[in-house]
Amino acid sequence: MPKNSQATNSTSQASFFGRLWQGFLTTVGTERFFQIFSPWVKYLAAIAAILLGVGTVWSLGFAPPDYLQGNSYRIIFIHVPAASLAMSIYFAMSVLGVIFLVWKIKTANIVAQAIAPIGFIFCVLSLLTGSIWAKPTWGTYWVWDARLTSMLILAFLYAGVMALFAAFEHSSNRGKAAAILSIVGAVNLPIIKYSVEWWNTLHQGATFTVTNAPKMSASMWVPLLIMMLGMYFLVAALAIYRTNSLILTREANKAWVTRLVNSDK
Repeated sequence: MPKNSQATNSTSQASFFGRLWQGFLTTVGTERFFQIFSPWVKYLAAIAAILLGVGTVWSLGFAPPDYLQGNSYRIIFIHVPAASLAMSIYFAMSVLGVIFLVWKIKTANIVAQAIAPIGFIFCVLSLLTGSIWAKPTWGTYWVWDARLTSMLILAFLYAGVMALFAAFEHSSNRGKAAAILSIVGAVNLPIIKYSVEWWNTLHQGATFTVTNAPKMSASMWVPLLIMMLGMYFLVAALAIYRTNSLILTREANKAWVTRLVNSDK
């Protein structure tokens, strides 16, 4: 192929990806984010309500008792989804932090601020339900187990991120310090996940894995999966709702917000 043709192809490809990137940037602005995702909240919340309703009834009313733990194991229907979400939300915050610092996309920082309290609540819920489960199983509410300790560190990381968002609320550096802590703190996530494999811990291994079959009967893991999906849909609805609320608060003086407020009157 002639050199001129190669140069032309390279230029056209660069131009295509440049237009694609510019098109992407127009969809992640605060106004476009609000317009695109606002209608999703009610649908995500409705799906979450259905899944959580079915999962709760199934897990409490129809799932059989465990042959060793009896009915005390039922707390895993809250504990496992809460722990999974605590880790997933923090991972999302770290990715959003990279997007904000590298590409200066303001909406990414707003989403991170919106989901940080949600992740903190699920992290604390995971610790509380784990402690309740541990009492009849281990004979104590708390041990300095590798999994429990690393989850406690995650709770402190969430608290730190929220504190930084609050501290820089009225600063031009809003969110930068929180984004950096989110990225640095992400090193704790693989420690949480693989702690039961790297160290001799009391905590049991993963309930679900990609390569292996579930370690419980279908009558137990199906309602657990339904509960997990329901909580993920609930978090998605809450994340969009909180993000849109922050967008309206931050950009209260923008023309598009004024038009939106006036149109609702």
